[in-house]
Amino acid sequence: MKIAVNTGGGDAPGLNAVLRALTLGAESRGLEAWGIRHGYRGLLEPEEEGLVRLDRAAVRGIAHLGGTILGSTNRGDPFAWPVLRGGALTPVDRGTEVAERLAAQGFEALVVLGGDGSLRIAQKLLGRGVPRVIGVPKTIDNDLPGTDRCFGFSTAVSTAVEALDRLHTTAQAHDRVMVAEVMGRDAGFIALHAGVAGGADVILIPELPFDLERVAEKILARERAGRRFSIVVAAEGASARGGSSSVLAPADAFREHVRLGGVGALVAQQLERLTGKEARSLVLGHLLRGGSPVAEDRVLAQRLGAAAARFLAGTTASGLVAVRGGEVVFAPLECVLAPPRRVSLEDDLITTARDLGICFGDEERPAP
Repeated sequence: MKIAVNTGGGDAPGLNAVLRALTLGAESRGLEAWGIRHGYRGLLEPEEEGLVRLDRAAVRGIAHLGGTILGSTNRGDPFAWPVLRGGALTPVDRGTEVAERLAAQGFEALVVLGGDGSLRIAQKLLGRGVPRVIGVPKTIDNDLPGTDRCFGFSTAVSTAVEALDRLHTTAQAHDRVMVAEVMGRDAGFIALHAGVAGGADVILIPELPFDLERVAEKILARERAGRRFSIVVAAEGASARGGSSSVLAPADAFREHVRLGGVGALVAQQLERLTGKEARSLVLGHLLRGGSPVAEDRVLAQRLGAAAARFLAGTTASGLVAVRGGEVVFAPLECVLAPPRRVSLEDDLITTARDLGICFGDEERPAP
């Protein structure tokens, strides 16, 4: 069997580890793996990118590397492919062309290492003639439906915690409020886990609309108790009660979602006004995507990659290589069409955070 593999959408630590495990697992089962460069560009514009043979030599020594040896893109939807016409980019449906070119190259299956957008595209390609699709869940936000865990999440949290550790020292030196904005469009998993691990005083997540006056009360209560600095972690999709998320750029013909950002700066500005304390903000942003994956992500990524090869050789169905209850299972690909997973308000970590005195901006009287 000849299989094609791509890594579309935002990159995540662990992509190369998946590619290594998938390639080695495929090779041991007599499968021939090829990588598509930069999403689907290697098929649709082969003169620029082309295909890469994935064999033992190609994936040697890459499990610890960040990024992806295949390259990626956030504007590679073949159903809205950007084509320059009349001096402007116009979306063109090239989905059928992708299926035809895969068939012409002799590929019997497509393996997609991606998040919600990439996997929805892969699911649509099934309807255009691609005979089989295997999805491997990738998103640092950890919000992909159908799986309990995505590789890249643990590394993103670890990077955020390291940043918070550094923020503590400068915040304490200047008696400042420091607001760290982290990724998390629909779900606050990164903010919640990093905030608890990194000793944050306030955590703002999309699942709990906040009242900045409650947050200010928390900061002033800390001030009265002799703690003259505070650390706030805000997910990019967090919003005030009755408000909406902070948008940097709207959705368009090539981007399914709005581009969020700016909540950290907004929160810092308002907290400075409400508390009289100096406040600063920073956006961790793509730092959370970069760097080498931590051990937990390397292990998870290779479990998923190896499982994808097993499912390719042992079944004839399409599906998602998912983690459920700690076990790797083969789930229906349609599960990626469900709404994003979100932090449950009954989550033990929410309760733990409240017990630790962390404020979410929804309390009546935040503890000092």
